Amino acid sequence: MAPTDITAGTIPMSFVLNLLNGTPLDPAGQADALARAGIAPVLLGAETARVTTEQFATLYRQLASQLDDELPGMFSRPVRSGSLKFLCLSLLDSATLQTALFRLSRFFHLLLDDFRIELSREGSLVRMALIPRMPQAAANTFGQEILLKLIHGVASWLTGHRMTLARVDCSYRRPSHASEYGFLYPGPVFFEQAVSALYFEAAQLATPIRQDRRSLARFLARAPGDWLFVAFEQHPTRQKVREHLRPRLGLPISAGQTASALHLSLRTLTRRLAAEGTTFQAIKDELRRDATIQLLTKTNTPIAVIGQEMGFEDPNAFHRAFRKWTGSTPGAYRPK
Repeated sequence: MAPTDITAGTIPMSFVLNLLNGTPLDPAGQADALARAGIAPVLLGAETARVTTEQFATLYRQLASQLDDELPGMFSRPVRSGSLKFLCLSLLDSATLQTALFRLSRFFHLLLDDFRIELSREGSLVRMALIPRMPQAAANTFGQEILLKLIHGVASWLTGHRMTLARVDCSYRRPSHASEYGFLYPGPVFFEQAVSALYFEAAQLATPIRQDRRSLARFLARAPGDWLFVAFEQHPTRQKVREHLRPRLGLPISAGQTASALHLSLRTLTRRLAAEGTTFQAIKDELRRDATIQLLTKTNTPIAVIGQEMGFEDPNAFHRAFRKWTGSTPGAYRPK
């Protein structure tokens, strides 16, 4: 059995709810898909609950298979199994990313009635915009989130590196999980814009395509994980703090000690984190939360031991902290 990566991230339960709500499955079908993904149904009602990215990807694959729809239930007609494979095959012989993105926009013109993907030049930027083709499409927030991620994930895979974005526009209001966007999109995000769109620096589109049929097989085997959950962090100080804390989650590391390790004063570290919209304690809690969920869902390690590994000598303090992080008890995350 492969070792558990306790540093892997988690995502909010709202992603699971949005995914399920778009499907025509009855409660029994949804319960079966959740069970196969290792997601406890009781967590669906917990507003602050989280799931691992692996659990979400597994649920996504289950629904895609059951519904024969690679964007399960998100749009007015299904995207049949094999569509992503044929899309990527059509892109592999493109000379540059620009040609590939143009082909991608034409491919989705054949697949989707809800949106067309418009490729246009705006000064030094190239915009990939989702233009609604039917009245109800503009209200489909989750479908737009996933489609933007698919475009970006495929572009990143084609070029062999994580593509940065000059900006991301979202036509909808700021969602409750907007804080997660820093990990979904590698660029500044703006809400309530005219249309949802990704903006690339024009020079990036001259990047050659670096993939072939052999690497495509690996990419498809890991879908949707490789295009949906490509982790990004656009806040350099927060990222440095996370990297320092990850191997030390069970130790009583203070903000002052971390500042010294990063060759900063405590005041400077605090100021920089505040400018990035976070605090030292928030970063530490996020890491411990995600690590705990990974261990609860992937191992049989006793809950009390997990608490100790996260730096809690008192089991009651660990339970209180976990409930504060997720709205549920650690036991609710254990597979039944």
